Amino acid sequence: MLDVAVIEDAAAAEATLDPLRAQLLAELAEPGSASSLAARIGLPRQKVNYHLRELERHGLVELVEERRRGNMTERVLRATASSYVISPAALAAVAPDPQRSPDRLSARWLLAVAARLVSDVGALITGATRAGKRVSTFALDGEVRFASAADRAAFAGELTNAVIGLVGKYHDDAAQGGRKFRVVVAVHPALDSRVADGTEDEES
Repeated sequence: MLDVAVIEDAAAAEATLDPLRAQLLAELAEPGSASSLAARIGLPRQKVNYHLRELERHGLVELVEERRRGNMTERVLRATASSYVISPAALAAVAPDPQRSPDRLSARWLLAVAARLVSDVGALITGATRAGKRVSTFALDGEVRFASAADRAAFAGELTNAVIGLVGKYHDDAAQGGRKFRVVVAVHPALDSRVADGTEDEES
């Protein structure tokens, strides 16, 4: 079982968006059959089996073993991953494009960059998994509380200069055997309950 699987196929993404199928995927973190799942979630076995077949058809669950139960065979399945991420590649025709109106101060542009990040890293994970290799990545995640908008702007300026300096120091177009890496640095308001429920302006 994979730790994270990236869904790039639109039909597979649609399958996971069904609440019942999402529940079945969560239940199948441990192997189970249609009968055991039906008893656990309180639905007819035939209905559960139908949805399991759809999940299996899209590669979201896999057969672990088959057991003989009298005159029938019980199929034991397991989710192919502990968790799933739907890549923007699943909606390629309408996926946000960061090359369209790039604006470092635009939340929509940040979202487009994040979508490209998910799509690119998803493709890398898929390829690396098939090749039995790991993907070389690095990420930082943290929070900073600014006293004022002026401090926030000053931080953004210093961060920009620091990143530009590091890129200039280590970037080497002539390096034989070198490999390009994409650098993404983002700053956005931390989401809390007041923003989530609309009681506080996210730009405050």
